[in-house]
Amino acid sequence: QVHLVQSGGGLVQAGGSLRLSCTYSGMILSVFTSDTLGWYRQTPGNERELVATITGSTTNYQDSVKGRFIISKDNTRRRTYLQMNSLKPEDTAVYYCYSTSRRLWGQGTQVTVSS
Repeated sequence: QVHLVQSGGGLVQAGGSLRLSCTYSGMILSVFTSDTLGWYRQTPGNERELVATITGSTTNYQDSVKGRFIISKDNTRRRTYLQMNSLKPEDTAVYYCYSTSRRLWGQGTQVTVSS
């Protein structure tokens, strides 16, 4: 049984950095390496929006985070990371990791950027 466990997040000042992690517990290596794994975020009253995805070594980013956020993965640890740099107050949201193949979400983690 696969489940996604997130860590990281918190409160940071504008211009600062945070790193989020997501462990895909129970996912076999062959699935993890080929799956499209993503990070999404959601603010109150809004739809959950895509932030970044990674499939193999191919990455994709929402325009607003290009050049600031980096998605990466560690196949051995079954883990993805979202390195968030030059954070802005508008990046404040609950962030979720996602597995496309399993249609599973992480538990969510709050990121708050103060101005």
